[in-house]
Amino acid sequence: MADTGRMPHALLLLSPQGAGGLALAMAYAQYILCQNKNTEGEACGKCAHCIKAEKMIHPDIHYSYPTIGSKTIATHVLKEWREAFGENPYLNANQWLEKLGAENKQGNIPVAECVEIVKKLSLKTFEASHKILIMWLPEYLGKEGNRLLKMIEEPPDETLFLLVAENQDLILNTILSRCQLVTLSPLSDEDVKEALILRGVTRGDAEAIAHLAEGNFNVALTLSRESENDNANAFLEWMRTCFKGNGVEMVAWTERFAGIGREKQKLFLRYGLHFLRELMVLILTNNENLRLRGNELETAKRMKTVIKFKHIEPMMTLFDETIFHVERNANPKVLFLDASIRLNKVLKS
Repeated sequence: MADTGRMPHALLLLSPQGAGGLALAMAYAQYILCQNKNTEGEACGKCAHCIKAEKMIHPDIHYSYPTIGSKTIATHVLKEWREAFGENPYLNANQWLEKLGAENKQGNIPVAECVEIVKKLSLKTFEASHKILIMWLPEYLGKEGNRLLKMIEEPPDETLFLLVAENQDLILNTILSRCQLVTLSPLSDEDVKEALILRGVTRGDAEAIAHLAEGNFNVALTLSRESENDNANAFLEWMRTCFKGNGVEMVAWTERFAGIGREKQKLFLRYGLHFLRELMVLILTNNENLRLRGNELETAKRMKTVIKFKHIEPMMTLFDETIFHVERNANPKVLFLDASIRLNKVLKS
């Protein structure tokens, strides 16, 4: 699009979590403004526009993203935004809002931000060929987003909108209909593995993490920072606690686990699903060539004496349901105590 000059004035990148939609939007904006593009479709990284774009200080690239409160606009937390993206270009909404100290508050893109966007984009470009707005997660636009419709439909000259979304169903139809949609696929296991190896992860661990991450590089990065057996040991502890069925111990475990945060809770449950899939293979085939790291295989062998094939399907269904409720901000103490009791009934059946 950029090479032919046929860029839509409003482009919506629909990206699964951790697939790099935001990173792609940043790279696309830099490429558009680059003065010395190479023949392989890459920005040079050396011209003044590239340097400013990489540092996120280019006066003609503007950013919009969810914030906390009705009066907070993107520029109020621009420093935090640069830090968050610099640390992890594949971050998700929860990680970003936690950085802002959201606690239990909901993020949004308020009226004040929409007014600011119209104001910024009504100005002429400062030094580049185009002025570009990168909006991350337009799902957080309520009805206030209708204030942007006229500008999206009839933008000022040389103005481009780059919207990066994860859930098409949550975007205002009035905005969706005015954008050209490009759908991205989850990253392949091979791409995730090679990227982890470049970051110093051993090949064996990179292969196991890539399978567990399921195309989400944000999850892969989180797993690569954890010690090898953190999830395995925690999962084994939970299984033991649930199998024993001691109410006091289950409450104590739940109290501890409820405080680790939603993202780690989801990672733990996804690890549980991955572990159960591998355990099922071990039960059915006795083949020990599993996608498990280090002592995880030994853990699977020990658990094989307790968990039978008939237990695995109801356990996986329970984990899926619990992930669903974690994502919808269910009370973690109630949720995981309920899950522990139900897991005890499955294991004792």
